[in-house]
Amino acid sequence: MFNVAILGFGVVGCGTAEVLSANKENIKVKCGEEINIKYILDIRDFPDSPFADLVIHDADVIFNDPEVDCCVETIGGAKIAYEFTKRALSCGKSVVTSNKELVSTKGPELLQIAHDNNCSYLFEASVGGGIPIIRPLYRCLAANNILKICGIVNGTTNYILTSMKHKGISYEEALARAQSHGFAEADPTADVEGIDAQRKLSILSTIAMEGIYISPDDIQTRGISEVTLDDINFAEEVGCQIKLIAFFKRIEDRCCVYVMPHFVPKSKILGIVDDVFNCVTVEGDFVDETLFYGKGAGSRPTASAVCGDVIELAACKKSEFVRPWIISSGSVVIPYDEVKCDFIFWGDIDRSVFADHEIVEYGDAVIIRKITEAEAREISDRSGLKVMHFLK
Repeated sequence: MFNVAILGFGVVGCGTAEVLSANKENIKVKCGEEINIKYILDIRDFPDSPFADLVIHDADVIFNDPEVDCCVETIGGAKIAYEFTKRALSCGKSVVTSNKELVSTKGPELLQIAHDNNCSYLFEASVGGGIPIIRPLYRCLAANNILKICGIVNGTTNYILTSMKHKGISYEEALARAQSHGFAEADPTADVEGIDAQRKLSILSTIAMEGIYISPDDIQTRGISEVTLDDINFAEEVGCQIKLIAFFKRIEDRCCVYVMPHFVPKSKILGIVDDVFNCVTVEGDFVDETLFYGKGAGSRPTASAVCGDVIELAACKKSEFVRPWIISSGSVVIPYDEVKCDFIFWGDIDRSVFADHEIVEYGDAVIIRKITEAEAREISDRSGLKVMHFLK
């Protein structure tokens, strides 16, 4: 029997218990071992829950119980979750999490503690919710050098942008709508300012760089709070949608990484992904481009990914793929002010302002390829034109 303790009984913790209970017999067949929920840790009681008898309030009970094989951390944040994760790993108990903040900021330390104590720290659910993306990068695409990752990894911002387009409403109205439907937090900063996507890109980029740690602090990030309905409507006029794109590109032994709003042509898959859905494309040197698409959040999709990690541990006891990340003595991230991208300009266009650049006509807009953002902003400031990244 493989014993599990769930730390935190919120949306994801509850979903995890539900999945492990509802599919208990099928899971046993697949992994060859019965997975038993032994404890659920929370500061609250849940008298109406079918798991009420498993709820405890003292974490020491879990850490001192040698029968607990794995802790599922669904507390969130990087304070209590960090302390509990360290304690569990230090006790030789594997930890599974959906906590992208903790993985992206403390991953090198926690993976090293897991390695030193012969256990595992797994985090499939930290990126993409129910979409399998971490395990494919570690395993299925392991024969490839990962050259490029590009995608929509935050469902909240995608829902807001979709609502603005379809409902013809302002950013503020769309955000309020997202909050009313439970797609955005009361404090939506992490989502709308791109911080959530930044953390997820940190994790994906680190894996793509063979475990050389890419800190969130190294990822230039801008959210969607300044996107207007006029911007949305103009994008529609030229056959595009505005999407918050997380972007990684490998250039020899270095990489460029950033999170920015982009004009994305509807001819591209990323240009037609709407609502709360996520979509990530991954390019390898032998497999070319692969696509990962699905619901990026929610109790059941995220719990599905969490349980996938738990099942792997029950079957294998330890993952040999997820090894300690390496903190490089020098940053492998190319400074953003040196990165050249494609930018689209629109407004009352006087083409003489582009005299020093080769331009591409794009409907009523103009694209300049391969310039720095500083150059793009200088043109925008000088001409009064609006400017945004363009995903070719």
